[in-house]
Amino acid sequence: MAISSVPVEAAREGRLAAALGGAGTFTRRNPTLVIGGAALSLLALCAIAAPLITGYDPIALDVVSRLKPPTAEHLFGTDMMGRDIFARVIYGSRVSLTVGLSVAVIATAIGLVVGLAAGLLRWVDVVVMRVMDGLMAIPSVLLAIAFMALAGSSIRNIIIAITIPEIPRIARLVRGIVMSVKEQPFVEAAIAAGTKDIALLRRHILPSTINPLIVQATYIAASAIISEAYLSFLGAGTPPEIPSWGNIVAEGRSLFTIAPGAVLFPSAFLALTVLAVNMLGDGLRDRLDPQMQRGLR
Repeated sequence: MAISSVPVEAAREGRLAAALGGAGTFTRRNPTLVIGGAALSLLALCAIAAPLITGYDPIALDVVSRLKPPTAEHLFGTDMMGRDIFARVIYGSRVSLTVGLSVAVIATAIGLVVGLAAGLLRWVDVVVMRVMDGLMAIPSVLLAIAFMALAGSSIRNIIIAITIPEIPRIARLVRGIVMSVKEQPFVEAAIAAGTKDIALLRRHILPSTINPLIVQATYIAASAIISEAYLSFLGAGTPPEIPSWGNIVAEGRSLFTIAPGAVLFPSAFLALTVLAVNMLGDGLRDRLDPQMQRGLR
């Protein structure tokens, strides 16, 4: 038994070495993808495990402990209400990641449908794309503020308000891809052979949109995270009782000279999150672009 176990152990070690070597090669070829994905995964893990990371309630008031500097007890200090800033920043990441992911998924799904319809149907292109152009003519922040003023403050309304301006961007991207693919010789040959529209869409057109949409979705997520912080900072975003990075900065800006951590720490988390999402998007673009792949080999 001892003799027969040697080849098994050697094979296992060989597979482990091959896996580590493959991971190292992937990391060396896609550093931005790996770094951005790892940073974003770590932040998401912290958001999910927030109750385990900090024992403080992010909305619990403790006026006796107000405006304390960073200590071992309060890593980022406390705000004017005595609330632990570290707990509020960690819990605030839940809002930002939820908004970013939701806006990216919803805007991509709706924009994909609109863009496919506009690229395939002439009357949809004439009517619907003019509506999309009208939405793009309005500054997204102003449109979101107007919607929030009418609908009220809630995370659901924030997602809707940020999603609406992002749909035209996805729709125009998909429409351009569809119009380009339709002119390819293999698609014209399929049409001449009598291929039905549904089969043409499933086999040729839809697969061509997947890679650009994945990359664009990451940039939409980063934009949505920043927009949510804008809205919350201006008082048109999440309700005051819900901790978000924009709310924390807005509440702490008047006491920046006394407690700078209330502004610096959530701002740093916001910047790092957006950077991680953008790095992930850049890495996915390089990974999914066939020309970039040929250059890396």
